[in-house]
Amino acid sequence: MAEADLPNGKSMTIIVTKGTLDWAYPPFILATTAAAMDVNVTMFFTFYGLSLLKKKLDLTVNPLGNTAMEMPMMGGHMKMPNIIGMLPGMTGMATSMMKDMIKKKGVASIEDLREAAQLSDVNLIACQMTMDLFEYKNTDMLDGIEYAGAATYMEKALTSDINLYI
Repeated sequence: MAEADLPNGKSMTIIVTKGTLDWAYPPFILATTAAAMDVNVTMFFTFYGLSLLKKKLDLTVNPLGNTAMEMPMMGGHMKMPNIIGMLPGMTGMATSMMKDMIKKKGVASIEDLREAAQLSDVNLIACQMTMDLFEYKNTDMLDGIEYAGAATYMEKALTSDINLYI
């Protein structure tokens, strides 16, 4: 849908650079919310964020270096000491805990949010340079996405009302 066709005529771009489960939610939630508000949204996936466009997702939560990470436990919130993140098995445990919370709270999956983005005409752009750098094939990625470089993103960003970097 062309920007002029949208009732509010606003546009937004989001650069997505992170590919973990916890970092996948903000850009997709913001994009789908904006699209529901008739904002023309473009998401540009580069470096590790590019993995969020792969057909098969295997997302994890990495507690290492995440000093703000706290999980609801025993009626309170427990901060994850940074040193624990380096122990073997902690990424798996943190991922399992997060996926369990997502399921219990009825939060949409990343797969569902990606589908909602596509159904809402969010323009999903895979960075071609990153595709080449990481040796991904188009067949690894979702159908219906665009492949382009930084210049294409910049053309969108220069005319957008909102530009986010996540």
